[in-house]
Amino acid sequence: MRLPNYVSGRWGEGLGSGELLVDPVTGDELVSISSEGMDLEAALQFARAHGGPALRQLTYTQRADLLAKIAEALAANRDEYFRLSLVNLGATPADASFDVDGAIYTMKYYAKIGRALAEGKMLKEGALVALSKSNTFVGQHFLMPTKGVAVFINAFNFPAWGFCEKAAPALLSGVPIVVKPASPTAWLTHRMVEDIVKAGILPPGAISIICGSARELLGHVREEDIVCFTGSADTAARIRSHANVLRRSVRVNIEADSLNCAILGPDVASGTDLFDLLVKEVVREMTLKAGQKCTTIRRVLVPRELLKAFGEAVTASLSSMKVGNPRNSEVKVGPVVNKAQQSSCLEGLAKLKEESEVLFGGDKNFQPLDADRHKSAFVQPALLSSKNGLAAKYVHDLEVFGPVATLVAYDTREELIAITRRGLGSLVASVFSNDANFTRDTVLGIGDLHGRVLVVDSNVGQEHTGHGNVVPSCLHGGPGRAGGGEELAGLRALLLYHRRFVVQGPAAGITQLSEWCVDAASLC
Repeated sequence: MRLPNYVSGRWGEGLGSGELLVDPVTGDELVSISSEGMDLEAALQFARAHGGPALRQLTYTQRADLLAKIAEALAANRDEYFRLSLVNLGATPADASFDVDGAIYTMKYYAKIGRALAEGKMLKEGALVALSKSNTFVGQHFLMPTKGVAVFINAFNFPAWGFCEKAAPALLSGVPIVVKPASPTAWLTHRMVEDIVKAGILPPGAISIICGSARELLGHVREEDIVCFTGSADTAARIRSHANVLRRSVRVNIEADSLNCAILGPDVASGTDLFDLLVKEVVREMTLKAGQKCTTIRRVLVPRELLKAFGEAVTASLSSMKVGNPRNSEVKVGPVVNKAQQSSCLEGLAKLKEESEVLFGGDKNFQPLDADRHKSAFVQPALLSSKNGLAAKYVHDLEVFGPVATLVAYDTREELIAITRRGLGSLVASVFSNDANFTRDTVLGIGDLHGRVLVVDSNVGQEHTGHGNVVPSCLHGGPGRAGGGEELAGLRALLLYHRRFVVQGPAAGITQLSEWCVDAASLC
């Protein structure tokens, strides 16, 4: 079966042999995809000419109602999304819930808070700025939804959530979307878009999906468009440096590689509640979605005197977790997305082994439960230990996108901050400590190179949202290696899809213009 593309308001199959999607557990061929023969320039223009104007005729509140209907349509098909998550991603029920339920919740969240923007069609920012002695000539800053299209080039690990977390704020802003999901897991995204289209919720041109190669898509984006990418730093660099993107100054938002870390404070003793909480968090991050999350803990920074005890505790927990076919109810850890990703993980793991000691797993020949290891794409969870701190190279420079984490010993607070910053910019860092002074100094030392810092003490206990859990009310993104992008953060996500400008003119006219605007203070 060939999955059709949906562009210019109609479905159409791509040409050629296409690309096969494969079950990462059984190796069975599923469906094929192709974008060959699709007129991508026409697709973007149709979205600009039809989808955008139709969306912008509506108020923010009316568009929020559309998001609510989308959430209802997706929730009605949740079981099918779980089925596709199993066959297309090899997802356990917990993996599927993290992706699918997270997607539906995010859409519902933006529908709910979008209604707070009332009946306006544009945002007003700040008060009038006096530009004359009599205040008859003034300035006012506004934020207007862009009249272009939002192009989403998404990663393979979150075909549901990755789609919805970008789509919700864009559609709420009145900007049509063109989705280009990662090929290996495009089936789930495709089905969600198909269900939205069948429900007749959005006007023609408001949503499109291209499955397969992006081909010359970036060659047709324009200055009013936005490109949002999640994936590798190498691909991000190619997008940023694309000749047309540079020439037309197209806005680009990137989420790329991230060597996230978790920090155990020197005040935390072995066997205490905080010690055990971080052990649990590290194991969950390593095993949920087989470690294929952009926010997964890759480095665990531990006081040198606790390195052995912490490693033993994580190893004991990992030893009890069965890895294999998610169709078996005993399995807690599934495969990586395909054989290519398996090879990439094993190659990266081999490099980490050159400078780190293996505490658990990492056997390339291990036998998964109820699966043929030759046909499947499993990577045994691996815990390593590095005693070299700043001297290590691969630990701080190579992200193994799978169930792999490395413990790194530190001796002083200054060394800890230096090691953390060797990640060169990350999405998230976690600090587990009851010492308020240590936590304060650590946050001040690393905050500028992280998009999010999770702080956990004994008072928080089990109530924290989790190191790797991205919530729509808070910022997602990170500087440096992590791409420099920013997404979510509640209504602040709308800023990406609006253009700021100032109107200078007579006070009476600007006041009249402001009457049908929403105060942008509601975004903060």
